[in-house]
Amino acid sequence: MCGIVGYIGKQKAAPIILEGLKRLEYRGYDSAGMSIMEKGKIVNFKAVGKVAELENKVNGKNISGTLGIAHTRWATHGKPSDKNSHPHTDCARQIHLVHNGIIENYQELKDMLIKKKHKFTSETDSEVVAHLIEEFFKKPASTRGGSSTRGGNNFKEAVLETLKLLKGTYGLAIINKNEPGKIIVARMGSPLVLGLGHGENIIASDVSAIVRHTDRVIYLEDGEIAVVEAENYEITTIKNKAVAKKVTKLDWSVEKAEKGGFEHFMLKEIFEQPHAIADAIRGRLVAKEGMAKLGGLRDVADRLRSIEKIVIVSCGTSYHAGLVGEYMLEEYAGIPVEVEYASEFRYRKPLLSKNTAVIAISQSGETADTLAAIREAKEKGALALGIVNTVGSTIARETDAGVYNHAGPEIGVASTKAFSSQLSIFVLLTLMLGRQREMSLTMGKRIADEMNRIPRLIEEILQQKNIIKKIAKKYVDYKDILYMGRKYNFPIALEGALKIKEISYVHAEGYPSGEMKHGPIALIDKNFPSIFIAPKDSVYEKNLSGMQEIKARGGRIIAIATTGDKHIQKLADDVIYIPKTLEMLTPLLSVIPLQLFAYYVGVGRGLDVDKPRNLAKSVTVE
Repeated sequence: MCGIVGYIGKQKAAPIILEGLKRLEYRGYDSAGMSIMEKGKIVNFKAVGKVAELENKVNGKNISGTLGIAHTRWATHGKPSDKNSHPHTDCARQIHLVHNGIIENYQELKDMLIKKKHKFTSETDSEVVAHLIEEFFKKPASTRGGSSTRGGNNFKEAVLETLKLLKGTYGLAIINKNEPGKIIVARMGSPLVLGLGHGENIIASDVSAIVRHTDRVIYLEDGEIAVVEAENYEITTIKNKAVAKKVTKLDWSVEKAEKGGFEHFMLKEIFEQPHAIADAIRGRLVAKEGMAKLGGLRDVADRLRSIEKIVIVSCGTSYHAGLVGEYMLEEYAGIPVEVEYASEFRYRKPLLSKNTAVIAISQSGETADTLAAIREAKEKGALALGIVNTVGSTIARETDAGVYNHAGPEIGVASTKAFSSQLSIFVLLTLMLGRQREMSLTMGKRIADEMNRIPRLIEEILQQKNIIKKIAKKYVDYKDILYMGRKYNFPIALEGALKIKEISYVHAEGYPSGEMKHGPIALIDKNFPSIFIAPKDSVYEKNLSGMQEIKARGGRIIAIATTGDKHIQKLADDVIYIPKTLEMLTPLLSVIPLQLFAYYVGVGRGLDVDKPRNLAKSVTVE
């Protein structure tokens, strides 16, 4: 949630951090703001709405300062408004900060500060941090020493004393009028990355705000604080112990984050899926041996052979990928699998052991609930694995081993190519674990050969975009849709329903088609259409029976069917065809028309499908 960007160097800060905010806007767009060190003072700008509103306020102001911080907000405490927008300040407006996360004990701290005559101007938890720093900055310096123009603690020491009192999560970037040559950043549960330049440095909550300026980055860990200057940086723990950090070279480019001629990032990312899947399996799929080789799991290979149970933890779209993975792993690798919402995992008593592998799925690698689930799993002795798209992310670093998606940056809030790349990795994992167990060479080769065809088959589906757009136009004004699938395509029904909810604000339900008669059929009438995912697979006839029941009650039907299936046209009002493939791989194909359908319904409703209301790309708060 929320986006942070800060710059210190030789160039004007305002254009750089505004451009960075635009790249982070998918993380939150209720409001935006920035503070710039300008001729001995700090100037502050805020605007409700998208970053463009902030840019309008800044344009023409001739701001020449070379140090600044900025924020794009997804509201947690306090409604979107100018007063609740970041940056927040202390009473004297000399300390300015931006914050991602939630300060759980903010009310207790606020009450204490009010008794000390501090005056608050917002409803947020974040403002408390600025006033605490002010309070410690005014106090006499500790025995560690320190000096300032106000005769109290130095800037860093005041921040360190403040952090000791905070409970909850934070990613912080702080500037101080009295120490104008530095930005202090701190992390606890909310991602921050430092980009290293020549005579300049940039900080952000996501590398997408950094790639235009440098490919050399340092990822901060929980409990670390950095004092960042134009020519230097110092990283310590919050106990003020020095930390040696590895510099990582990014493999993302600016071009990958641009729209490339598409109207929206979401459409671009839907069309990137053949490449995303090819990149996910490249060098890993060994078709001649019917095998998959996953280098990221090499160090735990022996332990994986003795795994007796797998638990998959994830949220949202990643959870649906996990459900598909469950079907794959149980049918072809013969391993019992449970799929858990990460947000619920640690609030029950999961039965884990050293022979359990817990797989965390997260596009960002920063999802707070999923990260907490992994930490719980490690505490209980389970093998912690990750399927993550973002190199260097927290989940990638904290798991015992894992597999990167290699899907590239996904900017659209509604996940598309990350989902299909996650499914691809589950195919690879199924091959690897299955061949270790009872999967035959013949079956392994069959899966591998067919998996190699999937990118080309998706390209065939994408060529139907105008057909799908025409069908979507018929359903733009419907307020409810029922999505149904069975076996491997039940999770795809859930995912299709989630997509249209996210970007079109249509009430949609995803159900296993066998459950329809146990309740949902009561909703069906001419104004409540259904989408059936009904390829020619082992449950095809059962899906047809469900469609007949819908038809008998006057319901409209869109069918996702296998190419050449003419019979289904007698039951469905509209049909979208997907090529024939192995049953376990059909989700990689059937999800594509559902993504396009949701996209075109959203566009047809005049909505911003890249930035749906109330949502953010990465959920870094619980």
